[in-house]
Amino acid sequence: MPHRHVRGFVDFVRTQSVIGLAIGLAIGTQVTATTKTIADGFITPLVNFVLSFFMSNPKDLQSQTWHVSGPPHILIIQWGLILSFIIELIAVAAVIYIVFKVLRLDRLDLKKDVTKTNSD
Repeated sequence: MPHRHVRGFVDFVRTQSVIGLAIGLAIGTQVTATTKTIADGFITPLVNFVLSFFMSNPKDLQSQTWHVSGPPHILIIQWGLILSFIIELIAVAAVIYIVFKVLRLDRLDLKKDVTKTNSD
């Protein structure tokens, strides 16, 4: 009985591409860490340099807010935090795209042949 369950599990792993998924997850985790390092080490300082022409201290971008007063409350919009995360998202996406295209990683993915069967 247990042997049948083990065989069923092995068949599941083989047919559902679980091993490929695990490898993809491991590689994806490392690509994320590498991309984050590139963004932190190159792109963020570059953005801070550009922002230094417009702000006295661009490292305080995340702490920039707008205060909107209205009776009886005050609305605080953290626009610097939002802008900082948008810049980081665009930078990380750009680095991934550039690395993907330069290394031609799209050629690593083998496309499955899809054949249509007509039941007519």
